[in-house]
Amino acid sequence: MSAALNLVRARRSTLVLDSNRPRNAATFASHGYVSRDGISPLELRRLGREELEAYPEASFAKAVVSNVTRIDGGFAVAYGASVVTTSTIVISTGLTEKFPALPSLRQFYGTSAHSCVECDAYEYADQPIALIGETDDLAARALVLSQWSRDLIVFTNGVGVVTPEDEAMLGERGIRVERRELADVAGDRSGITGVALADGETVPRAAVFVRPVYAPNLAYVSELGLEFDADGYLVVDGGGRTSVPGVYAAGDSTAPGPQQLIVAAGAGAKVAAALNRDMLI
Repeated sequence: MSAALNLVRARRSTLVLDSNRPRNAATFASHGYVSRDGISPLELRRLGREELEAYPEASFAKAVVSNVTRIDGGFAVAYGASVVTTSTIVISTGLTEKFPALPSLRQFYGTSAHSCVECDAYEYADQPIALIGETDDLAARALVLSQWSRDLIVFTNGVGVVTPEDEAMLGERGIRVERRELADVAGDRSGITGVALADGETVPRAAVFVRPVYAPNLAYVSELGLEFDADGYLVVDGGGRTSVPGVYAAGDSTAPGPQQLIVAAGAGAKVAAALNRDMLI
C-alpha cells in the first residue's frame, strides 16, 4: 500500500493485486505504528486502500497472482483468469509462518499467542510468559523478551537448541529452559492459561510467544531468475532493486525477513522513490 501510494502520487499508473490474506489477519491490534498504535491491522489496510483508491492513477484487484513471466518490454502477470502486462513490478508478498505442531495454538494466535515480541510483549509486562520454538535462536529471543518479563520459561519441545552456556546465561536472569516434549497449549475464553506437556503436566502461563519458521511467498515469481540469499529472501540493493531489471521488492520478502508494519511501510515508500527515478532514465 505504501509503495503504491507513493507511485500514484508520482503519477504512475499502478495496479495493486492483493490476495487479502495478510499474515497478521488474526491479530486484534497492531503496535508501534506512529499515530495508529493499537489499530486493527485490517482497519489499517482498509484505510490504506481507501487513501490509495482516491487517486485516478490507482487500480486495485482482490486476486492471487499465479505466475509472472518476462515478455518484450516488461512482464506478464497472471491472476485468476486475467493477465496484465507491465514494465515494472514491486514484490511485497511477505511471509508465511510455520508454528510448532500444537493443536490449539492457532486458536489463540493474535489474542494471547503472538510471534512478534516488539509488537505485543508490552501488554504482558511482568506476567508469566512462555516462549515456544524449535529453532537454534531461542536464547537470543528469550533475552529480548526478558525486557518485559523475567517470569519466562523457554519451551524447546525437545527440538529447539539452547546451549548449556546460553541456559546458564538465561538462568542468571531467572529464565528457565524446559526441554520436555509439548502436547498443546491450554486455555479458555479468556485466553491461554498454560502450556501442556506430553507427560501430563500443565505449566501455568498467561501468554505464549512462539518462534515460527518463516518462508517467503515467492513461488509465483520462480520463472524470473531472481537472486535469493541463503535463507530464501530476495537480494535487493538500497533502493529495493532485485537482480532482474524492472523487478523491485519491499518488506518481508527481502532480507532480513520479518519486520514491523512501520518498517514495511517505510520500505515501500523507499522502493517507490527508486522505481520512479529509474523510470525517468
